[in-house]
Amino acid sequence: QVQLVESGGGLVQAGGSLRLSCAASGRTFSRRAMAWFRQAPGKEREFVSAIRSSGISTYYADSVKGRFTISRDNGKNTVYLQMNSLKPEDTAVYYCAAGYPTVGTYDASYEYEYWGQGTQVTVSS
Repeated sequence: QVQLVESGGGLVQAGGSLRLSCAASGRTFSRRAMAWFRQAPGKEREFVSAIRSSGISTYYADSVKGRFTISRDNGKNTVYLQMNSLKPEDTAVYYCAAGYPTVGTYDASYEYEYWGQGTQVTVSS
């Protein structure tokens, strides 16, 4: 069993930055891929970024590439999402997820078994 708790969300002006954290419980964190998804009001949940268990490989949605950076600290059982140059369209609830996706499916929500409760990110124009 893995429990995930996100933090770091808030209200920021366009162009600003936020750093999200996701703290995981359980002994399998270091063996699991971690990902961030987001869901805006009236929209479906969408992939944002993922990182392999080793932290060597990372994946990003085109909409955030070059602005967001995912990282993890396996010693602290924590994954991070550094978000820079934020835009109003980044406004959403951000969720972290843990799982064992296969090559080519890191952006698929069905590959992730455990999910956090989400943290709200609001970007004002």
